[in-house]
Amino acid sequence: QVQLVESGGGLVQPGGSLRLSCAASGSIFSIGAMGWYRQAPGKQRELVATITRGGSANYADSVKGRFTISRDNAKNTVYLQMNSLKPDDTAVYLCKFRIYRSTYAYTEYWGQGTQVTVSS
Repeated sequence: QVQLVESGGGLVQPGGSLRLSCAASGSIFSIGAMGWYRQAPGKQRELVATITRGGSANYADSVKGRFTISRDNAKNTVYLQMNSLKPDDTAVYLCKFRIYRSTYAYTEYWGQGTQVTVSS
């Protein structure tokens, strides 16, 4: 079994910063793409950023230049550094990993979510 554990959410003022982490544990052969998504009340879940095993990153237009995704393959962990936060960034942030149990067989797992609230 595989478990994803997120941390780092909280309350921050507009213009502030937060760093989210998501670590995987359990039966893991390797990890492919990792990503962060968010869901605000009454809105659909949306992609924030993804990163390949090789480190290639992709961002939603709304966070480009403010958020940075990174990963530590040795620790099975992905990070999201969020700077210049805005009230519109308020949401539950969830990580998603593509975890391989053999060379070609994989399952996508979600974290439990961590609340980020941007408010003065």
